Amino acid sequence: MTMLNDYMEYAIKEAKKVKIDIPVCAIIVKDNKIIAKETNKKELLNKTIYHAEILAINKANEVLNSWRLDDCEMYVTLEPCPMCMWAILNSRIKRLYFGSYDFQYGAAQSVLKLPQIAKSKIEIYGGIKEKECSEILKNYFGELR
Repeated sequence: MTMLNDYMEYAIKEAKKVKIDIPVCAIIVKDNKIIAKETNKKELLNKTIYHAEILAINKANEVLNSWRLDDCEMYVTLEPCPMCMWAILNSRIKRLYFGSYDFQYGAAQSVLKLPQIAKSKIEIYGGIKEKECSEILKNYFGELR
C-alpha cells in the first residue's frame, strides 16, 4: 500500500469491524509501511483514554523505540478530539489525514484548531473518504437509538 486512499480504505475496513466502541480506526505509517493500527477500545477495556489515536501512537512508540514519530503519518477515520490531537502534536507526527469531520469535538480543523494554537507545522488533510467514514458512524449511532 502506497497511496493515500489505500491507507484510508484499510482504516475504514478496520473501523467496520469494531462492535462495542465508536467505530474509529487510526493507523500510523512510516516509510510506506504500516507500523501501528488501532481502534477505539474505551468501552471494551473501560479505559477513558483508549481512543484509537492514543493506542496507535503508543504502539508506534514501541515499534520505533522512541516517543518521536517525526517521519510518520497518521490516517484516522474521524477527526481527532482535543486529547488525541494534542497527543498527535506532541508525538511530532508529520502528517494527519482524517475522514469524517467532528463538528462536536474535532480539534484539528472543525471546532478547535489545536495545531494553530500550538504553532505546529503538522500537515492536516481532512475529508478523505468522508462519505464512507461518516456512514460507519451514522450506522453505529443509528443502531444505538
